[in-house]
Amino acid sequence: MSTQRNPAAAQVVARGMAGIPSPDVPPQRRPLTVGDEALGLWYEDVLGWPTVPGRPVRLAVGVRFDVLDVPAEAGGAALARLGRHGRGFPVALSGDRMRLLVAAGSAEELPGLLEWLDWGAPPDLDLTAIGAGGLMEAPGIPGTPPGVPGAPGPVRCGAGAVRDARAGAGDGSQGAAVWLRPPGPEREAGASLPTISAMGTSGAGGNGAGPPDLVRLVNTVATQVHRVRLRRAGAAAAAQADGQPLAFS
Repeated sequence: MSTQRNPAAAQVVARGMAGIPSPDVPPQRRPLTVGDEALGLWYEDVLGWPTVPGRPVRLAVGVRFDVLDVPAEAGGAALARLGRHGRGFPVALSGDRMRLLVAAGSAEELPGLLEWLDWGAPPDLDLTAIGAGGLMEAPGIPGTPPGVPGAPGPVRCGAGAVRDARAGAGDGSQGAAVWLRPPGPEREAGASLPTISAMGTSGAGGNGAGPPDLVRLVNTVATQVHRVRLRRAGAAAAAQADGQPLAFS
């Protein structure tokens, strides 16, 4: 009866039923899922890592840690090169980029370290430091069963682990962001981050498997980034040469 008395309302209802957006009816906003809320609470309450509102859940960088952002191929090669000394700190994967977590304040040290190590300025390498004011997409909660929103990837590093992590990321709310190696238990995670003063820490078990000092980490990563760049440049040059006719004198 109300629609008969109000023809304008009937038109709005008809448009809505037909699936055509109406300017009189605001579009529905997708609320945060339980997985998003649980993920944010885990980082805030368990690790003490601040997050920012919105989807996907993002971590505030520069408070508890900084980030070295490198190509996944170079990052995996660097961790393999470091061996046991590359196992003592958190590592995440987001798409084709690897995120190496380092001590807060390390981003400010990167330009000076690269110059001191004769690598030049950061723009000369595909290597980025994210510090205070930056954001990082939050990987899933470690230990979450596969298929559940917020589930992480395998806790390994290397080329095979990177492929498995990408395959296991799925289309969940966190996209491709997964932990290759999650942070340590509770609020002790900060003690495992590479820093200039670490100088090759021994790790909790005293077995020499702690995080590398920041200088060694940056030098190893920069070396692998450079090697990947040279390899790709050589492959591109070879492909271009294959497409050109042979010249005879």
